[in-house]
Amino acid sequence: AYRRQRQMCIRDRFKEDNVALDIEYVRKQFPSLVTEWTLMDNAGGSQILKGVVDKITQYYYSNNVQTGGSYELSQKAASSLTEGRKNIATLFNASRPEEIVFGPSTTVLMQFLAKAMAHQFQAGDEIVVTNIDHESNIGPWVALQKIGVKLKFWNMNEKTFELELDELGKLMTDKTKLVCCTHVSNVLGTINPIKKIAQLVHERGAKICVDGVAYAPHRAVDVSSWNVDFYALSLYKTYGPHHAALYCKYDHMPGLANLYHYFYDANKIPAKLEPGNANYELSYASGAIVDYLASLGAHTCKNGTRREQLEAAFQQIKEQEIALSERLLICLRKRNDCHVLGNPSGTDPLRVATISFTIDNQDPEHVCKKLDDHGIAIRFGDFHARRLIEGMGLLEANGAVRISLVHYNTVEEVDKLIAALDIVLPQ
Repeated sequence: AYRRQRQMCIRDRFKEDNVALDIEYVRKQFPSLVTEWTLMDNAGGSQILKGVVDKITQYYYSNNVQTGGSYELSQKAASSLTEGRKNIATLFNASRPEEIVFGPSTTVLMQFLAKAMAHQFQAGDEIVVTNIDHESNIGPWVALQKIGVKLKFWNMNEKTFELELDELGKLMTDKTKLVCCTHVSNVLGTINPIKKIAQLVHERGAKICVDGVAYAPHRAVDVSSWNVDFYALSLYKTYGPHHAALYCKYDHMPGLANLYHYFYDANKIPAKLEPGNANYELSYASGAIVDYLASLGAHTCKNGTRREQLEAAFQQIKEQEIALSERLLICLRKRNDCHVLGNPSGTDPLRVATISFTIDNQDPEHVCKKLDDHGIAIRFGDFHARRLIEGMGLLEANGAVRISLVHYNTVEEVDKLIAALDIVLPQ
């Protein structure tokens, strides 16, 4: 029955793979888009789905009690948390809900993970980090140098802005225990080949920890296919509440230290990695992200599973964002004074719609403030990828300008931005 259903879904995709994103439907799911501002700072935090807010309200008004009790409301609260974990497991394509750890942010979850893994390292062991990551996936591992861990930096190719597998291979030795890298730089917007990286890392006997924050809003996460060990994302940058989730491969869970009370044993999974308990209402409500994606994917994959519909949704999202990115990048490529950080082609499938650039003789802060006057919300700075911006010699120049688009942005909004840029930055 499952095979027949999947075949029907594939046929639906084949028939309707050119169906455009229903932008009117999409924008109705984000009530906060009804504003005078054009919101293009989405990599800093996306707008929240109405379904998420509805579920938060539902939780508060129906079973806002502590889990673990014998009474009915407590049992319902526990079921809500379980439901949320199952939904986010679908978002990750994890093999089981217990592989999902909730926390307030990716920064905190990475710090929790480093603390839970610290006992697995000995003096002389090596950890590889990149110079293009958000500090969330660098700082916690740097801190392990105090126990004698040796840190190595995997630097990008300064001409292509890409991480090269050959360079990683040269860095790794038999003492390398962990490789930490980003799936997409929140500055460069380039998708790194995580499946190939994971394969190399595992062949060398190490584990891999991936920051997927800048990837998850744009493409379907698939930890099972990629065979990664740890993968984190921020739900508030993926259309949800201010909350985050970390995938830990189940086989690694027992070996991680307990971060909760001393009487939590190694098999109290994943609670031992959620000190103080996960936020119940946000964990439950985050499931509405999957509800939304499934509803969007059902437009082209009517008979698929929720996961298949989610993947179909991201295909529509990808096409929408490619169109928006290229429209903007055509404008930026025409400027002799503009320098795009990363791939300048919006049609490259290995680029997401996070576009950073500098303008000759223009302070990025001043550019953003000029666009404020046109009601366009973007951002400047180092975006907490301080080591990358510093390495590119941009720190003293106030970093870069970043325009971060997602699928609910429209062609009309991009055209408004282009027109405003022509006014505030005449050539």
